[in-house]
Amino acid sequence: MGDTDGWAHIDEDLLLEISTRFFSYDDYIQLGLVCKEWRLKLPKIPNANNVPWLLIPEETEKNSYEDEEIVQLPVAGQAILVTHGLKERRIYHVMLPNMQMQNYDIRGSSHGWLIMVSLSEGTVLLLNPFTNVEFGLPHISTFPNVIKYEPDNHGDEYTLLDFPDDESYTLDRDSTHKIQLWKVVINSPPDCNNHNLMAAAIYGPRNRLAFYKPNDMRWVEFPTRDTEFEDVIFFGVKIYAVNHAGQLYEFDTKTKSGRLEGGIHEVRPPSRVDRSTLTLKYLIGCANGSLLMLVRHFRIPLDRRDSECVETYKFDIYELKKNGKKMVKSL
Repeated sequence: MGDTDGWAHIDEDLLLEISTRFFSYDDYIQLGLVCKEWRLKLPKIPNANNVPWLLIPEETEKNSYEDEEIVQLPVAGQAILVTHGLKERRIYHVMLPNMQMQNYDIRGSSHGWLIMVSLSEGTVLLLNPFTNVEFGLPHISTFPNVIKYEPDNHGDEYTLLDFPDDESYTLDRDSTHKIQLWKVVINSPPDCNNHNLMAAAIYGPRNRLAFYKPNDMRWVEFPTRDTEFEDVIFFGVKIYAVNHAGQLYEFDTKTKSGRLEGGIHEVRPPSRVDRSTLTLKYLIGCANGSLLMLVRHFRIPLDRRDSECVETYKFDIYELKKNGKKMVKSL
């Protein structure tokens, strides 16, 4: 049968090259189960193939994905949908470690990490669902709109500043933890030193922008007091954000002062972009340097008006080419 021990000691670079030929996560796992030596040489998460993951509520699994092949793994309040190209689709259930998922809200995902907020504690956490590694970001109470945070035995209270009217008001702990943070993105995966890790957040009742950089103990304001932001992304060395009106913002993270600089982008919103309340805007950075704005149109189904369900029925796509001066709608 040949020398099987020789395969166990295959060159590590060759094994990693072989692993790049696997485009589904379950096949990649099987590769590591060949022998102990291979399992130790392979990263827990494949480096070369970034398989897309979509978080979906667990209860929608049977209703919305009846034609999918289900791979049963331990379930913990959320399901994760993995797509492997156009022909193969599978749903994986992943047990998230050391937590009851009903006490956490997921507020984003970047570079294979989930960004979560504890509804009971107000902590903001980065979690890698495969390696179980955690990394903490500054607490909910450190956002710029928090004037006072008073924990007591009868329930914590927050005193918040309501922009742009600059009027303060109090809110109970649970409500604040639920509505204070809308979205968080990071620029790179956390490493052992986290020297390069940065995060951007959309927060507060008016959807403002906040920023985190290494060793900061608090979230800091962006150089704008504008509101109604719907998406924010890292793209290259810059941060881009878009508000409900479709106005693009650009901020530079590499400045001599070390502070963020920037504001409203010179490119004006598309003249016919839909600004109704039943739309959301998203940004996507492309490998060719272009920036896409997706406008999602949704509606409330007539038979589900008593629930929080919405139905997405179309997307509009606008493209800003690298060094371009105008956003053009794609057909």
